[in-house]
Formats: sequence, C-alpha cells, structure tokens
Amino acid sequence: MDILAEVKQISYKPLLCRELDAVPLADLAAGISEHSSFLLQVDPQNQYAVSWWVSAKRTRSYPYARVYDTLSFSGKKVTIIPIFKDEGKEGDRDFLQWDTLSLMSLLQVYVIIGYYNSAVKSKKYNHKITGQRFDIDDLKAQIAALSSFQSDALHWNLLQAGRAPEIAKKAVAAYQEISAAVGVQMHSTKTISRRIEKIAESAEAFKRTSRNHAQAAQFRETSTVQPKEKANYGEKASITIHNYLGGAYYFTADEARVENGELSIVECKHSASAPLPSMEDIKDGLIKMILFTNLENISVENIQYRPNPVLKLTSGSRLNETYQEKAGYKKLVQEAAENHFRIDLDELGNPL
Repeated sequence: MDILAEVKQISYKPLLCRELDAVPLADLAAGISEHSSFLLQVDPQNQYAVSWWVSAKRTRSYPYARVYDTLSFSGKKVTIIPIFKDEGKEGDRDFLQWDTLSLMSLLQVYVIIGYYNSAVKSKKYNHKITGQRFDIDDLKAQIAALSSFQSDALHWNLLQAGRAPEIAKKAVAAYQEISAAVGVQMHSTKTISRRIEKIAESAEAFKRTSRNHAQAAQFRETSTVQPKEKANYGEKASITIHNYLGGAYYFTADEARVENGELSIVECKHSASAPLPSMEDIKDGLIKMILFTNLENISVENIQYRPNPVLKLTSGSRLNETYQEKAGYKKLVQEAAENHFRIDLDELGNPL
C-alpha cells in the first residue's frame, strides 16, 4: 500500500518523558558519557534538551526513545548524530541518512552531525573497536553556532546536510588515526569516498542521494517483517509525506488497513516474553505516533481517508491487572487519549 499525506504542523503532548539532569557546557563530554538525554546549560540565556545517537542507524540503542525524552522541553531540542560509525573491518558500519534529518526536522529537533575521534580496542573482539567518543571541541563549536541561529530546525538541518561532506572527511581522518593507534583495521574508505563525492557538490546533492537510499530502505522495509513487528493483519505500507514547503519525506508503516472510510496506520512493537515491550521500544513507537497523528489529506490511489493512528503492542505473555496499574502503563493510556491515537494489544491482552 502506498500512502500519500501532508504535514502542516506538529502538535503533540508527550507524557512519558523522563526527568532530565542538567549538565553545564563545560561538562559536555561527561554529560554524553553518563546520560542518553540531558539538559545542556549552554550559557545563562540558553538551555537545550540534548539527546545523542550511538550510531546513525535508528535500530541501534533506541535513538528515537532518547529523542522522545527531550520533547516535553519548551526550548530548543537538539540531537547529536555521528555522520557514520565504523566498528572495525569485522564490525558494523552505519551511515547517516536523509530520512533521519527529515524526521527530526518535522519534529522541530535540531540535528548536530558529529564524528567519533577516539576509541579503544575491544577486549572481546580482536578486530573491532569500542568506547567511541565524539570530537567534543567540534560539538561545542556547533552548539555555539546554534546559539546565535534564529531560524527553525528545518533550515538548520538543511545547513547541516550541506556540511556533511566536510564532517565525513574529518571522520575518515579520525578513524585512520584510531586504526593506527589501536591496531584495528577499519572498513575500506572507498565506499565512504564515493558517498562524499556524491554529496560534495552541494547540500541538495546530499539530500537527493540520501533520499534514494531512504526509498530503497523503504522498499526493503515494506517487504520484511522484523522480529519486533509481529503484524497479524493489514499489510506493510510506504508513506510519502509532503510538508508545507513541498519537501517529500519517505517513511513506512508496519501495517495499514482500510475500514469504513478510515485508514488505520499501525506501528507495531513486540516482546517475546514480557507483558509489554520495553519502555524504550514503546517510546520508539511513540515517535511514529507523533508523526502519524499529525498527518492530513491522507490518500491511497487518489481516494481520501480519515486517519486512524494505532500503536500495536504484542507479547508472548498476558498483560495482567497488576501490570495495568503500573504508572508507566497508565501514562501511556493517557498519552494515547490526549493525542488521539489508539493502543491495540494482541490476543493475550485486552484491546483498549
């Protein structure tokens, strides 16, 4: 199913955000080391809610949950993402994609693209590195630039996209130094160089290349059911969203189905044994709910439908009354009611 929709503005009230600790700018490195999300005290006039991604890939270390925890802050929300992360020749290597910048722009989250410049050799795997750390001086310089930036997150993130080739070159040089220092071979730089060559022309070239990757990933996702997406009915769907500027953003839904003039757009989260998926998994799903609850002018094959956003939680264990009384679960139910989406539980629970 191919869904077309528009987003004109984002309106959402998150209720499950955890309380964030305050960290002065001078202690940025410690803040990143100790917290997945925190309040950064830049100066007496500026305080940002900051999250950071371990990897540029959204399926690692729940980066959406980290971003979610910053969304109740009334000021600027910032997320730090590595341009790419190389774990060594026998490990993974993940690259930043345009669809990530797109979603953050829609959520009014300012992205700072960083790079790792230090690491140690893994004690467990001889040909991998671990303990990667950002170039803190570079992050501080970008934070200083953000403090004087007056436009919205979309425009900032477009500028960040334009800087991506420059940052990628710094990352390549840093990994070469790490490789020499710890004695671990990194992946070939040929692929990185090709990507840099494609995006070096301009920020627009970066967006175009990344969108092609996003569309390819979208096609793969609509053809694959992930272990944490136990979809029982409906079908995978691609969603193309246009914003007020006409920009096209590409996402997927785990399930989509048409019922009585409504189009249910479903994000699925699954736990094999616990009564509910983890809170990180749920917050990951709530990021999609923020997007889905703000869709307008939704159509499939030129037929308009009313949207019905659904967060579907499946499990191999029954959700008992004791669990239903837990504060986190009750807040989740309240968040669904406040923001007009539905929670579906599988056959072992009780549908809400």
